[in-house]
Amino acid sequence: MAIERGETTAGNEAKGGKPYKFLGSLRDALMAAGRDETAPAAAVATPAQVQPPAPPQIPVPAARSDEAKPAPTVAASEGLSAEEAARLARTGPEPKIPERFGLPKEKESDSPPTTRVIRGEPSKPRKVEPDPDTEAPSRTVLVRGKQKIDHSVFERDPVVGFLVIVGGPGLGSYRPIFEGNNTVGRSRDNRIPLDFGDDAISNEAQAYLRYDSTDRSFLFVPNLAKTNVVSVNDKRPAGPVPLQPMDVITLGRTQVAFLPFCGSDFDWSEISEA
Repeated sequence: MAIERGETTAGNEAKGGKPYKFLGSLRDALMAAGRDETAPAAAVATPAQVQPPAPPQIPVPAARSDEAKPAPTVAASEGLSAEEAARLARTGPEPKIPERFGLPKEKESDSPPTTRVIRGEPSKPRKVEPDPDTEAPSRTVLVRGKQKIDHSVFERDPVVGFLVIVGGPGLGSYRPIFEGNNTVGRSRDNRIPLDFGDDAISNEAQAYLRYDSTDRSFLFVPNLAKTNVVSVNDKRPAGPVPLQPMDVITLGRTQVAFLPFCGSDFDWSEISEA
């Protein structure tokens, strides 16, 4: 039912309807236009009469008869507040963990107890037997009196002197000189290998160094077939040169000093004959 502009409330009441108020805002007009026009005028409510919908009611399951509820008197007797007593009535008492698990009292309700599972029998420590070749015996043998020491058999070639690197690659290193004839070169196949990275040294037998046990002398023999030149005390030999202690031999960019171990004062034959 439409209301003409200027129509009074009294005129409306004379027609049998309820008094209406003027829709003074756009929001109220839109709300009124959205209602069902077929509904009677008496059913149209003003914005002041519109009530918000009631929230839906969620059914609360009834408490089971077999569940025991803590009595309020117990919570009150323990000195709890009304709020804590209400929470205790809803949830029930918290489970307590026995103290045998070793947990702190303030964390007993937070951390559940853990169980350590061990499968099979515990392994036993394995007894390690000493290696007779690499390890010393567990017991020391007592030596009494003067013992006989064997000097007749050499397990390896006896050392009769040394070449000490005093210049070039491998500075501070040394190489032993053995009895008999020794080849000197860069390859490890030589009896005296100078394998410290000097590529100016011939790979095979650039020179020879010989010790003669009969006269206990050392000879340095250059290999004249090689193009690389060698020198002894800054002199380039064309044949065998007798070596004296602290002579300096130059091969490529490497200098070595000669240090004899055997000589006029000592030779391995003295020990063997004795």
